[in-house]
Amino acid sequence: MPSGSGAAWPGELRRSLSWIRQDTSFGAAEDLDYGLRMLQAAKAGRLGATVRIYRPAPSVAFGQRDTHLPGFAEAAERCRALGFEPLVRKAGGRAAAYHRGCLVIDHVQPEADAIAASRHRFAYFGELLASALRDAGVTAGMGEIPGEYCPGEYSVHGVPGYDGGARVKLVGTAQRVVSGAWLFSSVIVVEDSGPLREVLVQAYDALGLEWDPATAGAADDLVPGIRVEAVERAVLARYRADWEPEESGFRVLLDRTGRPGD
Repeated sequence: MPSGSGAAWPGELRRSLSWIRQDTSFGAAEDLDYGLRMLQAAKAGRLGATVRIYRPAPSVAFGQRDTHLPGFAEAAERCRALGFEPLVRKAGGRAAAYHRGCLVIDHVQPEADAIAASRHRFAYFGELLASALRDAGVTAGMGEIPGEYCPGEYSVHGVPGYDGGARVKLVGTAQRVVSGAWLFSSVIVVEDSGPLREVLVQAYDALGLEWDPATAGAADDLVPGIRVEAVERAVLARYRADWEPEESGFRVLLDRTGRPGD
């Protein structure tokens, strides 16, 4: 059993945690929006500390700043041509691409002073996910790498097992905070980086943004044969160091009105 992520938990710790696996997609746009509905439910006291995990439909989540660039419409069209739905997310920076070879982790938690520890949560969850990847056999660390897409100080990167290999971004994180609750969302790229790299090349070219396509990778580029299910198990094991997650099906989450499900 892992002994923790190595980072101190920032803020109020709630031992009880619902661990919800969403096996069926609502569609790319609604899957993304669902995290925000969870956040509002937590703010209103209708949802306790909850982690929802799912494998996303092919999509490119653009940041708010991307929408103001003259090439945004062209970027969106190029994504569609490659089979990726263009979306605009509320949290996060520049464009990031997802598909079924990725694992999305939405952690929602009610907290009286949700803003106070917002920066520390980036460090905590970044180290937790890097530790989980190491448990799964991937040499991983936290920190921005030069030229990465959707750059972030707390990105998690992987290191090839040979000298001279380039580091690749494996996890991007974003956070949204409201009065009384927060949502911390992470995406782990586990399998099949090729289509993600291709769509990011097209999107960033249309937006006129510079980046290094070599930074777009997946865990299975570094550890051949690793699968999303193995990474999910490693993340859950790391969570058990600080919480008591109760695993259950998606039916217990919110219905489409934002109320608790059946």
